[in-house]
Amino acid sequence: MPKSFDQAAVVPVRDGLIGLITSSNGKRWVVPKGQIDPGHTAREAASIEAWEEAGWLGFLESEPIGNYTYRKEGRDRNVLVFLMTVTDEKDQWPEASYRCREWLTPEEAVRRVGEPGLQALIRGLSAVSTSVRDSA
Repeated sequence: MPKSFDQAAVVPVRDGLIGLITSSNGKRWVVPKGQIDPGHTAREAASIEAWEEAGWLGFLESEPIGNYTYRKEGRDRNVLVFLMTVTDEKDQWPEASYRCREWLTPEEAVRRVGEPGLQALIRGLSAVSTSVRDSA
């Protein structure tokens, strides 16, 4: 596990499905993620990104489910990932004008995302998302 993280993300779950959004340029499917700003914990940053990028509100687990690394602008970005049980989905949100969102089965979500590390985390969530749904 990396010693420090540049970004935090959420893997949103609801009714056994995984939420994905389009990247800011609309070319890829991703999960909400962004920089960890000074004064925020990684968990807080992940929650903020879920709202700003997808209009999702909900409960984030207190501990991360894992991490992954991807390359952007010539350097590796280390992302700490939290599971979010979505309890509310707003029709309007800050980045609604240029992002789409969709609920998918875990298998379809794995096929759509490009980062191998994120694919592995989603693969491992199939049983988790079912148990989260059943306990909600």
